[in-house]
Amino acid sequence: MTKDAAKYTSSLEADKYLFDSDVKCNFAHVLMLKTEKIIDEEVADKILEALTKLKDEGFDTLNFDHSVEDIHMAVENYVTGMVGEYTAGFMHTAKSRNDQVATDIRLTLREKIIEIQLNILEFIKGLVKLAEVHKETVTIGYTHLQHAQPITIAHHFMAYAQSLKRDYERLTDAYQRVNQNPLGSGALTTTSFPINRELTTKLLGFDSFLENSMDGVSARDFIAETVFDLSMLTTNLSKICEEMILWSTYEFGIIEISDEYSSTSSIMPQKKNPDVAEIARAKSSVINGELVTIMTILKAIPYTYNRDLQEITPHLWNSVEIAKDTLKIVTDMVLSITINKERCRELSGANFGTVTDLADLMVRERKIPFRTAHKIVGRLVNLSLEMDLEIADIDSRFIDGIAKDLGFEKLKLSNDLIHKALDPLENIKMRQVPGGPSPEMVQLACDNMKNFLKEEFDKY
Repeated sequence: MTKDAAKYTSSLEADKYLFDSDVKCNFAHVLMLKTEKIIDEEVADKILEALTKLKDEGFDTLNFDHSVEDIHMAVENYVTGMVGEYTAGFMHTAKSRNDQVATDIRLTLREKIIEIQLNILEFIKGLVKLAEVHKETVTIGYTHLQHAQPITIAHHFMAYAQSLKRDYERLTDAYQRVNQNPLGSGALTTTSFPINRELTTKLLGFDSFLENSMDGVSARDFIAETVFDLSMLTTNLSKICEEMILWSTYEFGIIEISDEYSSTSSIMPQKKNPDVAEIARAKSSVINGELVTIMTILKAIPYTYNRDLQEITPHLWNSVEIAKDTLKIVTDMVLSITINKERCRELSGANFGTVTDLADLMVRERKIPFRTAHKIVGRLVNLSLEMDLEIADIDSRFIDGIAKDLGFEKLKLSNDLIHKALDPLENIKMRQVPGGPSPEMVQLACDNMKNFLKEEFDKY
């Protein structure tokens, strides 16, 4: 190849991620060859010694030359320099770069998945702690970004925790398909040497080996699956960032983002901009793009190995790094916010956000259809707005007047019951259904999540 062609087709830049895995893969393969007496014991020991030395010295000791083509040849060249061409030549017995690279990717990716999963658990742990502090910090919940019903900050943060739990579980599921051993598939038809695939599977910590050699060298669906999971994770993080941005505005005023995750304007000195949240929101889109790129590369490749597959891994590693970095910075940012309890309380009681419970009260106390109660309360809100009334001004007499005007019987509800239904905190406390925002139900959710966290942390 010309110098330009060699550089163009080289994968060394992306292969940096595979260095440790490639050394590990070669070590396991040579140890298997030695154990099965496929190569001479003395030859195997020399190769294994060279690989151990390379592992200790690290990637930077390799000859980083694009003419080498990839990490596999770079490692082989190092071993050749250590033990000589004749001895080093046995290292590649019964092995192809096709099954080797497929193995390296899986070995590396499973470590990256675990790293990200641990970070997800740490974020959930922080959210649970925050929720337990704010079980009675009432604010308003939104649908269509309009005031809906009162919630607590705790309930809202536990919604974040639940979505992150699913992100964790998706990666756990994908890990099962990542952690399968393709080594021994050869170029595409295994080998005529009597290799022991069970041994390399055990040595490399895989759950099982792939049972079709053509599939073993060409399967990259596990990459697409993992990148989708990372895309979903950062999409959820982006939604959290969007709320942090909205909540930190003057108009919402629910939170203040810590100075460490904000910036000011170059011209307007009063500004405090949520830069970290905005960048995180944008970076999630990059992983979406990487997923589409990977799927597009895969969609028209015939079985088995094609060099196109080399172009997938840079998009995988970029997705992994963005997801890992975004998760870490969003975790730190969210867990550092200051919550404005007074503003939360003000919003919870504003704009008639509690009147759904007034309708529920009518149904419970007077056994009328919910649609009838809905109609009465709807007219009540309209009239209150026209008359510039506050929610505290609503009483039994006012409600009965509306009911009569609409052609219904007077309800004669107790003012105490009315005011309790319209009080945001009391409104929330009545929601004792599992999954609801009452302090008791939120604590139950927190306890369940803490049990989940303990079980998962104990696995590592």
